[in-house]
Amino acid sequence: MPQKPSKQPRTKTKRVRFDLHAPEAQKVTLAGNFNWWDVNSLPMKKDRQGTWKVSVPLERGRYEYRFWVDGEWADDPSAEERVPNPFGSQNCVKIVS
Repeated sequence: MPQKPSKQPRTKTKRVRFDLHAPEAQKVTLAGNFNWWDVNSLPMKKDRQGTWKVSVPLERGRYEYRFWVDGEWADDPSAEERVPNPFGSQNCVKIVS
């Protein structure tokens, strides 16, 4: 008799919004330890007020991230916390609960 597949608990994710007010920017992306710091995988969209936005599904946890603005790293002014990184600057921290 075949066995029923075991039900694995689904990992709960939450849509987390990141935004950055940068009206003069031409291109903004989000990079962090949740996407292996890939500056191309999470492009952001600019609204009429000049705020760039993206929502990312994340599990509960602590994440480091930065914005990539027109080819340069930028911090999130509303970051909950910052931690030093190995490049002499700081990463922003987002805690998802």
